[in-house]
Amino acid sequence: MVSQKSFLPLAADTMGFINLLRSSPDNLNSQSTSTISTILNIRMGICFSSTHNDGDESDHNAEFAGGNVTLVSSKDAWDQKLSEAKKDHKIVIANFSASWCGPCRMIAPYYIELSEKHPSLMFLSVDVDELTDFSTQWDIKATPTFFFLRNGEQFDKLVGANKPELLKKINAIVDSEPPHRAV
Repeated sequence: MVSQKSFLPLAADTMGFINLLRSSPDNLNSQSTSTISTILNIRMGICFSSTHNDGDESDHNAEFAGGNVTLVSSKDAWDQKLSEAKKDHKIVIANFSASWCGPCRMIAPYYIELSEKHPSLMFLSVDVDELTDFSTQWDIKATPTFFFLRNGEQFDKLVGANKPELLKKINAIVDSEPPHRAV
């Protein structure tokens, strides 16, 4: 059986994990598989969606909302925010995340910061565990997943807590938006 210590040095080398799995897949126990999964998730900046309840009743609002980010807590609230964005000609960036997801918690403050820097965009946050059926409709396979919507229609998507890529996508949107005239 492969011990946890035998593959921890490989944490910095994703190919090491792949080679380990190829060489001895039958020797991995559930603890080592779980640790490999966790390290790969951290390296990739994503958490794979699953039913997860560790008894942590922490408030999703505290970590994922703030600045100009609105926490969406129902399908009706989602519809209302999309309608508002359409009326105001705003692009929507929706962050589908989970309170138990480390990469989600890591990028949340940055997402809030971006919302404050770009008030011309609408920033939403959806807890995939709170709105399970709704999230399933969006085919969320990993968290965080960011959807970019124009007039309620998805035009781009980013999976993972990739700060440079998120900034790049937001800057491209802001740079392509025509200036709005004051009435």
